[in-house]
Amino acid sequence: MRYFYVVFSVLFCLPLFMHSQTQDTLVDVGGYNMHFNIMKGEGTPVLFEAGAGNDGSIWDNILGKIHKVTGTTLITYDRSGFGKSELNPNLKDDTDFGILNGIKELELGLSKLGYDDEIILVSHSYGGLYNMLFARNYPKKVKSVILIDAVLSDFWNEELLTMRDMHVDINTIPKPSGDYYMNFNFNETMRYVRNMQFPDSIPIINIFPEKSAPVYPEMYSNRWKKVHVELGEKNDIIDNIIAVGSGHAVFQDNPALVINAIIKAYSKTLDEGQQNMLLHKALDNAIELAIETKVSNRSEHDLNELGYSFVRNEELDKALEVFKLTTILFPDSWNAYDSYGEALLKSNRKAEAIEMYRKSVELNQENEHGKKVLLQMQQEKE
Repeated sequence: MRYFYVVFSVLFCLPLFMHSQTQDTLVDVGGYNMHFNIMKGEGTPVLFEAGAGNDGSIWDNILGKIHKVTGTTLITYDRSGFGKSELNPNLKDDTDFGILNGIKELELGLSKLGYDDEIILVSHSYGGLYNMLFARNYPKKVKSVILIDAVLSDFWNEELLTMRDMHVDINTIPKPSGDYYMNFNFNETMRYVRNMQFPDSIPIINIFPEKSAPVYPEMYSNRWKKVHVELGEKNDIIDNIIAVGSGHAVFQDNPALVINAIIKAYSKTLDEGQQNMLLHKALDNAIELAIETKVSNRSEHDLNELGYSFVRNEELDKALEVFKLTTILFPDSWNAYDSYGEALLKSNRKAEAIEMYRKSVELNQENEHGKKVLLQMQQEKE
């Protein structure tokens, strides 16, 4: 039974790489250096864009697991003036250090490194605007985008910008620094991107929590959720995923969800033969992530929806394997048994389905769906 917000799809992977070659490098982007960290591999590379005030190291906790499954190239970097990246000494005015200059530096750095072909984009918070502008520049190269509670282009209206100005004192931020220039140009950046959208041809996985910023005024929080929900309603190739129980940094609060979303997006670059051949390795990864986060029960959601993705594709043998695994990992979950029972019933294995539904109802006496199915099967016997 589907009993949660997370909307997920099939999880696939590439061969397991026990060791990866990492390149930590400074790239000359016009007389000054930009810092890149690259976990090298084969396949469509994935570029990670950090949020405001963060450098590329923010992604370190999930890169290894993604690379272990996909074996593809993973790229993080520090924007100008953050981490190990330098500021352009040739720029004179504060306004010159805006987001368009940041995109120009990123494009040059990737080109010099040889990553100027097809790519997958991942971003958090303010980094979502970089993803959008990059995708608009290269709509045919960007294969997909994963937004993690990202700033959307139409969020910051004039009312909210005025409210922000009342709480941010730019004079308290050291200059010169990436943080200073980002805040100095913040309002004009938001006005510049307002009403811009991602190209309609690019698939997007949009992950966001139920309440991103509970400490902010209710008007802020409500609008944040509203624009995210609306994004998923605009285009059939945009999937909204609500990260139940997470805060703004979903990749820290629920890393399994983010890792699986990135693997899902990467799987779309493979042909059907590769996907089917490597399914079991993907399941191994799902088991590992489920065990790691079992205390929070979040990975049960991921596994459950993985099973339903196979049901939707009429791959019942694979669905049964996943649902059975879920009952083993989460033996106290009535929902796991309910889902397994549903798949067994679709496979015409009625006796086993009855057993699973009975177990589900034992664990949850309020499972009206399970009771109804059991009653129907009993009446069919009579």
